[in-house]
Amino acid sequence: MLDDKTANALMDAVDEGFGAQISQTADLVRFPSTRGAEAPAQDFMAGQMRDRGLDVDRFKVDIDEIRHWPGFSPVHVDYDNAWNVVGSRRVANPKGRSLILNGHIDVVPAGPLDMWSTPPFEPRVENGWLYGRGSGDMKAGLMACLAAMDAVERAGFGLTADVFVQSVVEEECTGNGALACLARGYKADAALIPEPQNQGMIRAQIGVIWFQVKVRGIPVHVADAGEGANAIEAAYTVMQALHELEHDWNSRKDQYPP
Repeated sequence: MLDDKTANALMDAVDEGFGAQISQTADLVRFPSTRGAEAPAQDFMAGQMRDRGLDVDRFKVDIDEIRHWPGFSPVHVDYDNAWNVVGSRRVANPKGRSLILNGHIDVVPAGPLDMWSTPPFEPRVENGWLYGRGSGDMKAGLMACLAAMDAVERAGFGLTADVFVQSVVEEECTGNGALACLARGYKADAALIPEPQNQGMIRAQIGVIWFQVKVRGIPVHVADAGEGANAIEAAYTVMQALHELEHDWNSRKDQYPP
């Protein structure tokens, strides 16, 4: 636990740099970094890391290098423009525990533009909130990783072990971007992922199962429609059963304390 003097010094340093942090986050939101289009935003992150004196590693996610790793997810999209960026601050004689700060740069599509009150990639601050596609999930957290390191330095403290800031792609679909960092050799004693979680800390995460269900019908002539089987109507029964399964699984979540 931090003593009060150290904690207050760090909080004051965070407050001092908060204006710049918001401005840099807004700059990052302006990049429409949907899946496959993250490269310009990653270049911005690489520049931010270099400005802070971090050693920058910008590398393409290679499917062949990670497909045999535990946690790899099947890929159904193009990875030709999938770039990760890692900024490293290494300590010559580490005396503490190393840390990975990990965040994803990809955002979900904006959807119908007529449902937005302002352009999705034009950030705005209103009543203390920063709006724009990806501002919460999770560009604010990603920039907070760098701002936290700024605050430590501004407060006059040094690092006692290596810190790696990872800006990764492919979180919205698979998580392969983070896996690629692990396969490239980036490891630490702990990892912190500043996703927006209602100001709470979560030690475990839900999983996602991607699958397809094919329902076959029995086609007949329209004159004998009552004797056939409509695949679309049959799918309703399958969908209802899946909803019941989802409800059953969620009702048992208190059996898993983490």
